[in-house]
Amino acid sequence: MTKVLDIQNLEVTFATDHGAVKAVDGVSLSVQPGRVLAVVGESGSGKTVTARTILGLLPETAVSSGAVVLTTRDGSAENNVLHLSKDQLRQVRGRDVAMVFQEASTALNPVFTIGWQIADGLRAHEKLSKKEARARAIEMLERVGIPEPSERVDYYPHQLSGGQKQRVMIAMALALRPGLIVADEPTTALDVTVQAEILDLLRKLRDEFGTAILLITHNMGVVADLADDVAVMYQGEVVERASAAELFANPREEYTRELLGSVLNLGGGRIRAVGRSEVAPVLVQDRAQSDAVVLAKGLQIQYPGRLGKPGFMAVRGVSFEIHAGEVYGLVGESGSGKSTIGRAIAGLTPATGGSLRVLGHEMVGFKERAFRPARRDIGFVFQDPASSFNPLLTIAENVAEPLLVHRLARNLAGAQKRVDELLESVQLPRAYGERFPHELSGGQRQRASLARGLALDPKLLIADEPTSALDVSVQAKVLELFTELQAELGFAALFITHDLAVVDALADRVGVLYHGELVESGVATEVLNNPQEPYTQRLLASLPVPDPARQAERRELARMLRGEE
Repeated sequence: MTKVLDIQNLEVTFATDHGAVKAVDGVSLSVQPGRVLAVVGESGSGKTVTARTILGLLPETAVSSGAVVLTTRDGSAENNVLHLSKDQLRQVRGRDVAMVFQEASTALNPVFTIGWQIADGLRAHEKLSKKEARARAIEMLERVGIPEPSERVDYYPHQLSGGQKQRVMIAMALALRPGLIVADEPTTALDVTVQAEILDLLRKLRDEFGTAILLITHNMGVVADLADDVAVMYQGEVVERASAAELFANPREEYTRELLGSVLNLGGGRIRAVGRSEVAPVLVQDRAQSDAVVLAKGLQIQYPGRLGKPGFMAVRGVSFEIHAGEVYGLVGESGSGKSTIGRAIAGLTPATGGSLRVLGHEMVGFKERAFRPARRDIGFVFQDPASSFNPLLTIAENVAEPLLVHRLARNLAGAQKRVDELLESVQLPRAYGERFPHELSGGQRQRASLARGLALDPKLLIADEPTSALDVSVQAKVLELFTELQAELGFAALFITHDLAVVDALADRVGVLYHGELVESGVATEVLNNPQEPYTQRLLASLPVPDPARQAERRELARMLRGEE
């Protein structure tokens, strides 16, 4: 059978101010028509560099050698991408190979409609009138499951949800029916229900069009769900290659075993820290006597309407409580109101109805001057530390900022001792304090973000999706660190996430949000092992597990719960 893609001894080196850096070292891979090859590995392993080489998308500082042989869509010829000119590459892109980028929000042009962007690729390769190109764009949107495609074709990217934007990216990639689609982390930022739909869509398109897919991911559940073959990369090299069933059942390499061992499994038990097992049961027994750190009763949060339009009710009648020393997991899909509740607790978004008491302060109609002293007792770990850190300040200056704002230190020199302690507590060397945020990896930045959240020794820590963008091995380390610090310092925590396996590993109790309403809540083990609400059951069934056989069964269960054939 002819290979759609054949990579032989690929090496990619980047020229930097500190000398040459080899990102890909002797990689050989091949993809057959109609099959899915997953390339997995942690951040910095060379996955994305390999993928971008296939489309000739490397920067000018990159030097590549070896062979990247791509078969044309009709199978009549082969091209070595490394030897093609810019004009020849333009002909290959979209027609023979297309790419679905990791972050659809940044890959789509915000000033053009999605229909125009799909049609633009079509008209670059085929002679079509505007009307014909628009009709093809509507057809592709319909194929990828966008509702009301004839209307949505005129929408701008900001008018679509994250999952819909990713569907548009897939529609753009499929528009010219290429032989190979390179999907770079296509489900990383999506919640589990939308992720399941996107994976179903990719599977359906593979079967319908016979398209080969090169899937770049760090999510082993996604690999088990979609991949036929798997290649494991580590430090620029392919360390193991096998069929998906064989790799999960019998991994040969030590690194592959470590990677699979880092994956959080639903029902895999709590991440334990020293003293944790003794603390939690006491809290459960003494809950009635202890004061709640957060107490919500019938909480409502409404965003005001604009230009005469009515306001949007983001949170409707939610009631829950978080007690001292307790980890409360708040789960739900995008748009369910999780982050809105977290921001309201921190006083960053106004609560508009019901009651929300935080550390004894009523947050409905609160006055900033009265609440300001309580801000010292609240820490916040944001979803993306890359955007929440000031890029002009060093890590030490960023971590010291809460100390300076609350006048616990006059300057960085005065805060240095505390900053050093914080960096050591999150297992970062003191020397990293002198680096800037862009000089740290994703996992290191998230550790520094955790250090900043703990700078004031808070009674309550709000963690908003802190591990969603991290690969599995880094995620496991960050969660272990979080558990150790929580057991040692005893703060209460609101852990906001869409990953149920994370909640299972961390939380004492859990609340499930759906369209702004709390549909189910209770002790984490009870809710996750025996969910009563159909939505919770659907959410659990949508979570991919790192076992191809089990995942096939769960996929069918998820389809049944969604009411699909």
